[in-house]
Amino acid sequence: MKKTFFLFVAALALLSCAQQEMRHPKWAYDATIYELNTRQATPEGTFAAAEALLPTLKDNGIDIIWVMPCQPIGKITRKGSLGSYYSIIDYCAINPEFGTRADFEHFLAKAHKMGFKVILDWVANHTAPDSEWTKNEGWHYRDSLGNLMVQYDWTDISKLNYDNQDMRNEMLKAMHWWMDSIGIDGFRCDVAGEVPTDFWNWAMSDLRLTHPDMFTLAEDEDKADELTETAFDMYYGWTLHHIMNDVAQGKQNVEDLWNYFAKADSTIRPEAIRMNFITNHDENSWNGTEQERMGDAVNLFAAFCYVVPGMPMMYTGQISGNHHRLEFFEKDLIDTDAAYAQADLYKNLNAMRARNKALFSPEAGAPMERIACDNDAIFACKRSKVGKWHTNTVIAVMNMSAEPQTVTLDCGKTFELAPWAYEIIEK
Repeated sequence: MKKTFFLFVAALALLSCAQQEMRHPKWAYDATIYELNTRQATPEGTFAAAEALLPTLKDNGIDIIWVMPCQPIGKITRKGSLGSYYSIIDYCAINPEFGTRADFEHFLAKAHKMGFKVILDWVANHTAPDSEWTKNEGWHYRDSLGNLMVQYDWTDISKLNYDNQDMRNEMLKAMHWWMDSIGIDGFRCDVAGEVPTDFWNWAMSDLRLTHPDMFTLAEDEDKADELTETAFDMYYGWTLHHIMNDVAQGKQNVEDLWNYFAKADSTIRPEAIRMNFITNHDENSWNGTEQERMGDAVNLFAAFCYVVPGMPMMYTGQISGNHHRLEFFEKDLIDTDAAYAQADLYKNLNAMRARNKALFSPEAGAPMERIACDNDAIFACKRSKVGKWHTNTVIAVMNMSAEPQTVTLDCGKTFELAPWAYEIIEK
C-alpha cells in the first residue's frame, strides 16, 4: 500500500513538473502570428470583407490573427481624415468604419471555426482626448493649468494616470468585456512598457482565472524580462529587427547577430517568446517597406525569423506582395502584386515550423547552437530537439552578404551560396 501511494505521489509530481514546464498555451508553441490592418487589407476595409481573407491565411499556415485596434477613434485632435487606431474614444465599442459588433463577432466566429486564435490590440497607455474617461477626475495626467497631457509627438492622445485605482478597475473591466462577452483569445498590448508592470501582473492574473489559455504580447523589449515574468507570453524583438536591417544594409555583420543572441540569452528569461519580424505597421508606415530596408536580403531574413528562437510574425500585405508604405491615417489599400508576392515562401516556412519541434517556441523548442565555419559572412546554426523516439534537427546556413560565398562547416560539408542565399536542412 505504501509503495502504491509512493508511485501515485511520484506520478503527480512528474505531472506537476510537466505542467510547470508548459508556461504558455499549448496551441502557441508552434504558432505563427499575422497582424491584420483591417482598414488597408481589403477595398472595403471592414471585418465583413476581411472574412474573405481567412481561407488564404489558413492555407498559408497562420495560427494567430492579431487585430489592430478596432474601437471608435477620437475626433477633436484626429490625425488625417480617418485618424489613428491608437486614439481610442470608447474601449467597449466597434469603430463604424470597420462595421458593427455583429460584424466583428461574425468574423471572430468564422476565424474560430477555422482554427484561428484572435487577439486584440489593446491601448492601455492613453485614450483619445475626447474620451468620456477624461471627465473623471484623476484618470489622466494634466499639466499645471489642468490641460490634458500628450506623450512624445502623439498629439491625438491623452496619457492615463495609473495612480488612480478607479481607472485601473475600469480598464480591467473593459478587457474582461472583450474576453467574456466578445470571446477574443488574448491581447497585444501597445507600448506595454509605458504602463506600470504591476497593473499588467494584476490584470492578466485576473483574466487568466477565467481564461487560462489566453495569449498576451507586449510591445516592448527594454522591460521584456520583467513583463514576461507573469503577465506576458511574448515580447517584441525590436533589437534583432534593427540588426537585421543593418546587416542587409552592410552596417552590421554576422558577429553582431551572435552578440545579440548572447546578450538576450543572459538578460531575458529563457521561457519568454521573442516575436521575430521583418515588418509591422510601424516599420512599414514610418521607416519603409521590407524591400526598402532589406533589398535583396528580404527572403533570407524572412527565413531567418523562422530558424532562430521565437515566434515569426507577418504583417498585412506581406504575403500578397505589398511594396509601398501604407498611409497610417488614411485609406490606402495594400498591393496585390505577383512580382512581390511571397505566399509560397511563407507557406513553406510555416509548414516547416509546424512539423519540426526543434523550431517550436521556448520552452517546447530547442536552443540554438552556433556551427563553426571558415567564412565570417555566413550565419550557420543548429537547433536539435531530442524526443523519446526520435530527434528533430534543423541546420541553417545563410550567406549574409551581397557577394557569392563558399563555406565549409566544421563537419566538412561545403556550400556554395549566391548573394543573400541560404540553405535549411531538416532531419
